[in-house]
Amino acid sequence: MSDDLILYTNPQSRGMIARWMLEEVGVAYRTVVLEYGAPMKAPDYLALNPMGKVPTLVHNGAVVTETAAICAYLAETFPEAGLGPRPHERAAWFRWLFFGAGPLEAAVSNRAFGLEVPADRERSIGYGSFIRVMDTLEVAVSAGPYLTGDRFTAADVYLGAQIGWGLQFGTIDRRPAFETYWARLAGRPALARAGG
Repeated sequence: MSDDLILYTNPQSRGMIARWMLEEVGVAYRTVVLEYGAPMKAPDYLALNPMGKVPTLVHNGAVVTETAAICAYLAETFPEAGLGPRPHERAAWFRWLFFGAGPLEAAVSNRAFGLEVPADRERSIGYGSFIRVMDTLEVAVSAGPYLTGDRFTAADVYLGAQIGWGLQFGTIDRRPAFETYWARLAGRPALARAGG
């Protein structure tokens, strides 16, 4: 294991996405599992991530938090893995990576906690409505085998993990397009190595 690349995580967290990404990249890394509660709020960990949440990636002393940022960082830092966008894929890659980190995450979280945006206030919230997010997500995964076209990238790791998790726990609508897309990703050896 390498001390150059350390992932702070918990198996029941979004850290699973970062671990999948690390496995796709194929570089040595060390995992530090933190329990929820006091270990994530300890001063030494808060010095790395003041939010007291996981995942946190430390690479040669540089700290990266936020799962989408970790995926983008690893894709850029290890280009030989081929998970970053090619020039003609950049727009779709950034669009869907940040769609997952913004509208999808917010809409799914709000729905899971029973928070609904009143119809007359949808324009005041970034994602509009849960149904609009699901419809947009369906368009994204139906356009090609992967989010940028014919090639699997870090955007598929991030958005795909959210879809897989959502289908498993019922926080994302069971639509054929989502199930087909997730089935395409679920058999990846890197996901299995990550424990997914």
